[in-house]
Amino acid sequence: MTNVQDISSPITSSEKRAIGSLAGIYALRMLGLFMILPVLSLFAKELDGATPALIGLAMSIYGLPQVLLQIPFGLISDKFGRKKLIIIGLVLFFSGSVVAALSTDIYGVLIGRALQGSGAISAVIMALVADLTQEVHRTKAMATIGISIGFSFGAGIIAGPIIAAMFGGVHGVFWTTAFLTLLAIATVIFIVPNPEKSKLHRDAEFVPTDAMTALKNPELLRLDYGIFILHLILMAIFVVVPTLMRNTGLEAGSEWKVYLPVFVISMALIVPFIILAEKKRQMKKVFLGAIATLLIAAMGFAFLHENLVSLIVFLSIFFCGFNLLEATLPSLVSKTAPADLKGTAMGAYSSSQFLGLFCGGLVGGWFNGQFGVTAVFLVCAALILSWFIISLTMKEPRYLASLLISIDTLNENNSEVFVTEIRNFSGVEEVIFHHDETTLYLKVDNQLIDKEKLQALINKHIQTYSHIV
Repeated sequence: MTNVQDISSPITSSEKRAIGSLAGIYALRMLGLFMILPVLSLFAKELDGATPALIGLAMSIYGLPQVLLQIPFGLISDKFGRKKLIIIGLVLFFSGSVVAALSTDIYGVLIGRALQGSGAISAVIMALVADLTQEVHRTKAMATIGISIGFSFGAGIIAGPIIAAMFGGVHGVFWTTAFLTLLAIATVIFIVPNPEKSKLHRDAEFVPTDAMTALKNPELLRLDYGIFILHLILMAIFVVVPTLMRNTGLEAGSEWKVYLPVFVISMALIVPFIILAEKKRQMKKVFLGAIATLLIAAMGFAFLHENLVSLIVFLSIFFCGFNLLEATLPSLVSKTAPADLKGTAMGAYSSSQFLGLFCGGLVGGWFNGQFGVTAVFLVCAALILSWFIISLTMKEPRYLASLLISIDTLNENNSEVFVTEIRNFSGVEEVIFHHDETTLYLKVDNQLIDKEKLQALINKHIQTYSHIV
């Protein structure tokens, strides 16, 4: 039976179940990680052998195995099965959480955090999402995953101090993380649907043969550098800011009273700027403004960190810039990458993000131990300034969305005329056809494209060639 691609079809109940459950798995895992951020630097000082540099490394070592293993995990999942690899990754993450929870010295926590990082399942989850959703719903599915990560970040930094105060410090947070991981494993086994088959999805997976193409693209490299710097300064700041707040007299377990309003207010404040960037097509201006906001926050931290009010003010400014950039950077990667290179571009982007997390703990811990907190913030400011300067020459992004069309009657012999018709269709800016996947990868302008007419063109092709199949 011929597969007729309906580009306006609603999301099915099976797809909703797949997207919701996989977003939940991602959220549970990331929640466990983010809960550590505001508390590890506070409680790690009580561990045997702790030094500022080792505390910073304990916070960030998670990122190194993520960089090394994330792409290999995704690649081997094509052969060994997505769900099996996700469960293996979650078991590794669970094991690391338990090791860290039982540790009484900094080295045990380092081993536990490294084990957590070895459960590098992000790419596998994205590939499974692609297996379980129609091509036309892929962007919505990935956006749902992104929203779950944002929710996890906010919930994690708020919940972490509360759990630490209730359950015996950072060890209680690690035990909570282990419990959340068990919930994620149960979700994989009992709720996530089994894909009918797994195949390569260029929009969602890293393709090694395309890696050099992505790495040679200066606009994509600029964005990779940006996410590297963004997460470096995030980790470096969380190495020192929790202690600074405690030093100003904030009671243990009360940190959520700072993080909750700061995060909620910052999320509310960035909404108009997201609309300005996407709907009004002012992405570059908003992007540069967000980087400048981070620079203001870093300089404020450097010279005005002696009282709680100033810390709250500059933490609010920081989160405004950070949350805005977290929302716009993936969108920029999607807009910038060629239609069939999105998965590879996002793989390189994600690796840069985890490398930034790893380096951030090293920078924050070492500079704090050698020169004090002011040096940490000044280094962050210098790195942000370098990012701002590099971003000044970025091109205005193409305001295009990805659209995939999968038709099993499409092949090397009959594709030329159809691809030409699609390429000349109003609102379509880019078309790439991979005959081995019978998939067209499009970049379209949603303000111009008429999807009903596009569907009619697809149906015309089906009627013409379905008798051949």
